[in-house]
Amino acid sequence: MIGSMADFIARLQALLPLRWFAGSAPLLTALLGGLSEGWAWLYAMLGYAKVQTRIATASDSFLDLIAGDFFAASLPRRFGEADAAFRARIQHELLRPRATRAALASELLALTGRAPVIFEPARPADTGAWGMALGYGAAGGWGSLALPFQCFVTAYRPTISGVPLAGGYGSGAGGFGAGALQYVSPAMVQSQVSDADILAAIASTMPVAAAAWTRIAN
Repeated sequence: MIGSMADFIARLQALLPLRWFAGSAPLLTALLGGLSEGWAWLYAMLGYAKVQTRIATASDSFLDLIAGDFFAASLPRRFGEADAAFRARIQHELLRPRATRAALASELLALTGRAPVIFEPARPADTGAWGMALGYGAAGGWGSLALPFQCFVTAYRPTISGVPLAGGYGSGAGGFGAGALQYVSPAMVQSQVSDADILAAIASTMPVAAAAWTRIAN
């Protein structure tokens, strides 16, 4: 394998005159092995450092450095989050659209898995108007031109959280090796989206001069 310790030993041996060491030379092999071990480590480190220069291939703490470089403290790695999931969130945050109603709906849907309800009191398509769908408690809403650049957002928490097929505290019957009880770890939790994450996503998507009055529901 290129760059391995055996590869460096073979390269060094190929440069030595054959008449100097015609037979077995264990001392020479040990000496060359000591040199080759350091070079093999350096070769591996150079390969590791090379892939850290791109978001698509970076890993470990370098992804945390990349997130901090682009977003300061606004996009930390979630507890127990794998590199692939964290990388996907970084790439999404870099290129996602902002400052439009569609961008806000798309971001909340991607974050929570549930489409939000967005109501703009100055938008006839939301409030209803003559010749449009309109009915008390059925369609439309109370509009007002006194609330420009404002909207009301109902965001929904993710429906999937916790550990599937495992009972919660005080629920169900079970015992060691039986029932809906098991040892779990934070990495097994399927959703780590908090209310603060939802509010931060809305704040980072809305235009500076606009306001989003937000309600978070289950």
